[in-house]
Amino acid sequence: MKKIGLLVLIAAIIAGFFYFDLHQLLTLDGLKSGLTQFEEWRSASPVLVTGGFLLLYVAVTALSLPGAVIMTLAAGALFGLVLGTVIVSFASSIGATLAFLASRYLLQSTVQKRFGDRLKAFNEGVEKDGAFYLFTLRLVPVFPFFLINLVMGLTKLRAFTFYWASQLGMLVGTVIYVNAGTQLGQLESLSGILSPSLLFSFVLLGVLPLIAKKIVEIIKARRVYKNFTKPKTFDRNLIVIGGGAGGLVSAYIAAAVKAKVTLIEANKMGGDCLNYGCIPSKALIKSAKVAQQMRHAEKYGLNSAEPTFSFKKVMERVHDVISKIEPHDSVERYTELGVDVVQGYAKLIDPWTVEIQLNDGGTQRLTARSIVLATGARPFVPDLPGLNDVGYYTSDNLWEEFAKFDEPPKRLVVLGGGPIGSELAQSFARLGSNVTQVERATRIMAREDEEVSELVQESMRSDGVTILTSHNAIRCEKEGDVKRLIVEKDGVETVIEFDALLCAVGRQARLEGYGLENLGVETNRNIVTNDYLETLFPNIFAVGDVAGPYQFTHVAAHQAWFAAVNALFGTFKKFRADYRVIPWATFVDPEVARVGLSEQDAKEQGIAYEMVRYGLDDLDRAIAESATAGFVKVLTVPGKDKILGVTIVGEHSGELLAEFVLAMKHGLGLNKILGTIHTYPTWAESNKYAAGEWKRAHTPERILGWVEKYHTWRRG
Repeated sequence: MKKIGLLVLIAAIIAGFFYFDLHQLLTLDGLKSGLTQFEEWRSASPVLVTGGFLLLYVAVTALSLPGAVIMTLAAGALFGLVLGTVIVSFASSIGATLAFLASRYLLQSTVQKRFGDRLKAFNEGVEKDGAFYLFTLRLVPVFPFFLINLVMGLTKLRAFTFYWASQLGMLVGTVIYVNAGTQLGQLESLSGILSPSLLFSFVLLGVLPLIAKKIVEIIKARRVYKNFTKPKTFDRNLIVIGGGAGGLVSAYIAAAVKAKVTLIEANKMGGDCLNYGCIPSKALIKSAKVAQQMRHAEKYGLNSAEPTFSFKKVMERVHDVISKIEPHDSVERYTELGVDVVQGYAKLIDPWTVEIQLNDGGTQRLTARSIVLATGARPFVPDLPGLNDVGYYTSDNLWEEFAKFDEPPKRLVVLGGGPIGSELAQSFARLGSNVTQVERATRIMAREDEEVSELVQESMRSDGVTILTSHNAIRCEKEGDVKRLIVEKDGVETVIEFDALLCAVGRQARLEGYGLENLGVETNRNIVTNDYLETLFPNIFAVGDVAGPYQFTHVAAHQAWFAAVNALFGTFKKFRADYRVIPWATFVDPEVARVGLSEQDAKEQGIAYEMVRYGLDDLDRAIAESATAGFVKVLTVPGKDKILGVTIVGEHSGELLAEFVLAMKHGLGLNKILGTIHTYPTWAESNKYAAGEWKRAHTPERILGWVEKYHTWRRG
């Protein structure tokens, strides 16, 4: 009731302010017309007028009423630069703090209770560096004064910290506005507007955001670099640590613009994607798919047959595929491009110096103006009792170890129901393994919509995969040559015997061994970066899996462009990494590809949407290829054809998604896709038909009614 009473009182004051047209007094015309009267009052009662003005300013800012800028100009006109600045500085800070406290009292508990999870990162940032954030916002007058007061009141920032950071941060802007007011107070005609002093004041207002930004950068840089001595000269313009997708693209861009760049890689060039992830898994998936097509050849009018094959040859093909792609990422190719490639383990000594333990022995030290960390990620191995006793495989060692087998494991357990676990579980089942997939969530591929998970799960089970969802792996046991995994659901334990166990429960960033902890580079699950991919040190950048937020090869390459350009040319212009349109695909059968929001995402985030769905069982090409399982699902802004997200399930969905990615990137709606000619008969027509479903759902029935009458009239 106290909160409601306070809200009613504030609302009544604000309503009265506008009802009695008091806001007219806080306009430039009102200021000019009342300037003479104010001068008379100040001359008669200087202390009373000064105190009254200060209290009025406090009230205006505390209630977030419009007119603070005019009152600041008035302070300059009435009291001059020095006294006017003192009055406004204290009055604005006191008023802002009162608004801050009111917001905290009325709204903080409600907002934090309802949106605490979404505000977690923001709250942590404010708790750690709130005063600096606030000071930065106050320096830049483009941020609404009242909005900062209200938003900061919702955080846990201390009131005293809010007060002093506000007063200090607003001081420069206050001086500029008050100085402009001193000139406005002396205007005798419109020609006075062109006075040099007044023009200078407004020029300062225009460039203040740029000045403020530079000041903040200088202060921040001095703070983080204070314990280090910067070299006077540098061996390189850029050093890149890590030879995966992010590192390769960073080095390539630097070499292309003629910068002197060194790329350091301790293991295989090409990183995880080429050697352990994307490429070998897709090669295996293809072999497994052909085997499955042979089993179901009757779908194509052929005689079905159980495939016979050498598992060693299947794995040889996997390695052959890797070897054919290796030259694209090789030391020789990048050396020809102008990159100095060094093979060894890199460690940061200071923000500009890297020490390399060379693979062939010895050490080397190099300095660079900027450094890009592209150290990647490795499979996460759960802390499961007995796991080391029974032995396990991950995507890192799977390809080398399984290549030694004469046949696929008879009984394979896959821990994890995400993309990697699902792809490999289905592939090995199709190659003859008895596969059990264990997932502790209620469904596999939990990041996708429920209907997507169900369709994939149904397909995998038809391939022979035993899927145990809502099961927790609790321990492993070994008795002689017999290996067992014990899982639990609802208090009931189940024993699964296996010959091989594959851990595919996720990946974790490689953060250790690079000297990050010695420099104080902030890490959480990833290296913490800002919008420009800068770490704590503005000259050290991070990209790819080690930086997040997406662990995709194409995102690492995307980030690498921003990091390399910012590292080499950031003195003149910096670019924020753009994550607005990020596609991804999971290469199970049927494939799952997505960009933007899913229905699940939209519901969780409270985003309004409309959904249209086109089933592939209606597509001519899908029918011709007996591959009708799947659909195209598009989310749009209600009443508009603007695309919010797309999910495609079916053959070639990863390729089909590209059209929607292009459309979203460049702001093209479904009408544009519908109006584009698509070759017949192709899978790509499904995109056009999905757009047609949207058009049909938004048919202007009233207009068509009139059109029908027109045609009736035309027939006589």
